[in-house]
Amino acid sequence: MAEKVLMKGNEALAEAAMRAGCRFFFGYPITPQTELAAYMSKRMPKVGGTFLQAESEIAAINMVYGAAAAGARVMTSSSSPGISLKGEGISYMAGADLPGVIINVQRGGPGLGGIQPSQADYWQATRALGHGDFRVVVYAPSTVQEMADYAFTAFDVADKYRTPVMILADGMLGQMMEPVVMPEPHGGSVEKPWATTGHKHQRAHNVVNSLYLTADELERLNVERYERYAAIERDEQRAETFLTEDADIVVVAFGASARVARSAVVEARAKGVKAGLVRPITLWPFPTDAIEAVVPTAKAFLDVEMNMGQMVDDVRLVVAGRRPVEFFGRTGGVIPTPVEVLARIEDLNARMTKGGE
Repeated sequence: MAEKVLMKGNEALAEAAMRAGCRFFFGYPITPQTELAAYMSKRMPKVGGTFLQAESEIAAINMVYGAAAAGARVMTSSSSPGISLKGEGISYMAGADLPGVIINVQRGGPGLGGIQPSQADYWQATRALGHGDFRVVVYAPSTVQEMADYAFTAFDVADKYRTPVMILADGMLGQMMEPVVMPEPHGGSVEKPWATTGHKHQRAHNVVNSLYLTADELERLNVERYERYAAIERDEQRAETFLTEDADIVVVAFGASARVARSAVVEARAKGVKAGLVRPITLWPFPTDAIEAVVPTAKAFLDVEMNMGQMVDDVRLVVAGRRPVEFFGRTGGVIPTPVEVLARIEDLNARMTKGGE
């Protein structure tokens, strides 16, 4: 049986990335993800990899572009305002169909905001990570174990679809310590015939580029890319359900908020309220199938987030007015408590029960 070790979320993700074949890391320090980069700086040379602290976040993401173009498994990490600076480079990667992994350990915003946990980058990750027509696969772990597990998944999916992939964590998950079973090393040997690895006159030149001056050619590439996105939406949705089979009130929450929501659901059940939880693991593609599956039996939905209300838009799009969808959130780095979420579940259940009489 694999041994459990006590690790911080940031460090578990870093170790798992190296075990998944990541051999290049380019980053820039910012709280609350700095431990990830610090861990990489110590461990990367020992596994034959390269760690480089760039002069800025902008430089770091463009170094990721270069390493990805050469076929390497490469990663960068930052926190909210740092990710904003990386936006142009991420769009360039998408435009050049380059795989790579971007970690966002979120902090409160907007602006410099604060260093406490937040989930206020949901819109950025799923809607506006950069300019142009493109999407990025986004995973939202909720435990330190998942921080490690989805590092592997992120690299595999990035290579499979030739797309950037983001792991959207937060300061709470990055800083907390939990027992984790580290996955065995594997990965990194994916064949990449498109990479700029030198050809010794044995094949045609490979060109990695995101500039297309002919409108028809750029349109063709965008359409082809969206065909891949459609396959991702079909095949890569992930979600966890908890006590949803007979739930009247279905709570929807991701990441750290889902930990709080799960405790509230358990307490609600103990008090006779039929509550359940849907936890999106992929934020894009959004797990529409998991939400759709509980619409027929649910009386109402409660979306819980550490922001002013962002994922709730996607929940409402799926529910499409067939059931009420309400929102509860704390922002600015304040973490909602199980007591607060339980009170919202009970209030919503009372109103739904009364309305159904």
